[in-house]
Amino acid sequence: MQIKVNFLDNLRLDAKFDDFTVIADQPIRYKGDGSAPGPFDYFLASSAMCAAYFAKMYCQSRGIPTEDLRLVQNNIVDPEDRYKQTFRIQLELPEGISEKDRLGILRSMERCTVKRVIQNGLDFDIQVVNDLQDSNALLEGFDDVFSGERETFIEGKDVPLEQTIAKMTGLLADLGMKIEVASWRNIVPNVWSLHIRDADSQMCFTNGKGASKESALASALGEFLERLNCNFFYNDQFFGEEIANAEFVHYPNEQWFQPGPNDELPEEILDEYCLDIYNADGELQGSHLFDTNSGRTDRGIVSLPFVRQSDGETVYFPSNLIENLFLSNGMSAGNTHAEAQVQCLSEIFERAVKRQILEEELTLPDMPQEYIDRYPGIVAGIQELEQQGFPVLVKDASLGGMYPVMCVTLMNPRTGGVFASFGAHPSFEVALERSLTELLQGRSFEGLNDLPQPTFDSMAVTEPNNFVEHFIDSTGLVSWKFFSAKADFDFIDWDYSSELEDRKAKSAEEAETLFGILEEMGLETYMAEYEELGVPACRILVPGYSEIYPVEDLIYDNTNKSLAYREDILNLHRLNDKQLTALVERLEDSDEDDYTKIITLIGVEFDDNTVWGQLTILELKLLIYLALERQQDAKELLEMFLQFNDNTVDRGLFYQALNCVLEVVLDDDQDIADYLPNFRRMFGDERINAAVGSVTGAIRFHGLEPTDMQLQGLDKHQRLINSYKKLHAARAKAAGL
Repeated sequence: MQIKVNFLDNLRLDAKFDDFTVIADQPIRYKGDGSAPGPFDYFLASSAMCAAYFAKMYCQSRGIPTEDLRLVQNNIVDPEDRYKQTFRIQLELPEGISEKDRLGILRSMERCTVKRVIQNGLDFDIQVVNDLQDSNALLEGFDDVFSGERETFIEGKDVPLEQTIAKMTGLLADLGMKIEVASWRNIVPNVWSLHIRDADSQMCFTNGKGASKESALASALGEFLERLNCNFFYNDQFFGEEIANAEFVHYPNEQWFQPGPNDELPEEILDEYCLDIYNADGELQGSHLFDTNSGRTDRGIVSLPFVRQSDGETVYFPSNLIENLFLSNGMSAGNTHAEAQVQCLSEIFERAVKRQILEEELTLPDMPQEYIDRYPGIVAGIQELEQQGFPVLVKDASLGGMYPVMCVTLMNPRTGGVFASFGAHPSFEVALERSLTELLQGRSFEGLNDLPQPTFDSMAVTEPNNFVEHFIDSTGLVSWKFFSAKADFDFIDWDYSSELEDRKAKSAEEAETLFGILEEMGLETYMAEYEELGVPACRILVPGYSEIYPVEDLIYDNTNKSLAYREDILNLHRLNDKQLTALVERLEDSDEDDYTKIITLIGVEFDDNTVWGQLTILELKLLIYLALERQQDAKELLEMFLQFNDNTVDRGLFYQALNCVLEVVLDDDQDIADYLPNFRRMFGDERINAAVGSVTGAIRFHGLEPTDMQLQGLDKHQRLINSYKKLHAARAKAAGL
């Protein structure tokens, strides 16, 4: 994690990381102002809080009440060496807790990350650099990878892992992106995963997985470059006015097409095959396809060229359609275009087959043990899971040998939860390995306690959003029918891999095989290839097959709904009463869920720990009604807000105070002056002044800092835009613009 420290007045410092700022000072006796804890105080507190977290997580996962948990840490300093200290952590448990759980809590606390880092020993590398922006944040401990002494080939990759890692880290550094490793996981043998992110814009992150730490790192870097090439990190986000007014917004080869006079779709976009899928009922209009990233409806519909694989013709797909329906499905970067294509197509099959299995409640055949035993590395990982108390089922998901897909399913008898993980690749072994590594990607053993329970409720399993949940983080429901001993298919020892020895030719032949399966299914495929950022990447669309969201979302839940609200909400403090009335009426007339966050509604990121970051449509309407002095309307929404909200404690108390003030003000028989003394004793002067000011109109939009279309003060979103500008500049340079 990158922590940026700013030097403030006197000895005060602030440290910024993620969406947080921590202030530190020194005691007066050390020439400070004593206004905040010192750096060492934070260090001491971190171990106590970390231990408390693990204790509470253990209790919560097992339904043990935590109200009576108490924890104290005492730091015992060696009188002969003040740098040698003992941290004595004492935990008071509720009465009646079992000996098993007492020991379980102690074991859980032993897993405290702060404790383990300290015990394993810290290394400090203190440097002076000319420019912090040029320093690299990644890949400590991988010196052997860059030494050129090793070449590790794995199935499915066209060049050694070491070359892949070196090339991709170099490309990211050339782009000006400082990539840091946020976490590693290796809880069972031969299963590694990690989480990497852009140190300057932590919304840009990816996960990698593999049978070794090198393969997991190569996976994460490849996914990062894949998502840069396909603009995935910036889906649904406002690019800002500078990019919106640039010569191109997404790619130099984009085209803009105007809707017809009656909002008809432009003739230049899509083809007949796609129109039969996306406009089957003739309801899709041009305005549905304006992109949310630029908001430039005056320029028309920005569309991207894809090559139709059946005949090589170019077809233009609106960027809006792609971001609304496909998410990251069918994107990949690789060492060669063919390698990337194999990964894209494998991913498409993995998700489509998973969807079919879940929604049709199919029962898959178990993989016989003698076949599993062919892969000792995979067996070792499964055995460790079994020894930890998690039964594992290995299943053939090829649906009778039709598709190159495998499945590994984990059961948690402690909670009754299950997790069905799928993997695909022309190679049987690679598909199986990916199923296992996907199962544990980024997970700890404690994290396996959050798995959903299987169900016999067919409607819940087949509901479209259930598949979306599976796609996002695999937390969707699985049918109990999936676990029937009576399979719908026979086990097939399938193999779609090429027998060619040349790795690049092998990947090309495997890509052709996978394209052929889609062709035999009567499906058209469309592909865009990219190399402007220095690595072969592609995006493959299979209309009617590889979408993640329902096609109807283009009409009924399109991300470009943000265009109806973004400018007014960002200029909220500058709107007059007429404009505020129009805004709140649009919000009331919309079908938007009142609990949708404004971040999601307008495609602009706010720091999570700010009022803007937690703001929902419901709260925004409430604040607008207060600004308009429509107190009764505000009171009705306030009651809803107080009943269902997960805002901060401080914000919740403000609204409790506001509710009390409104109760009195709206009652003609009451006088607010009679209640203010005790209101102040209950809520404090600051909250009551804010509540009274909000009711009288003296204070508008309490807690919301003013911003504008230039995104004034929105550091998190500005960092995201700065990240995108690096790509934009690289593409412009590659295109000679």
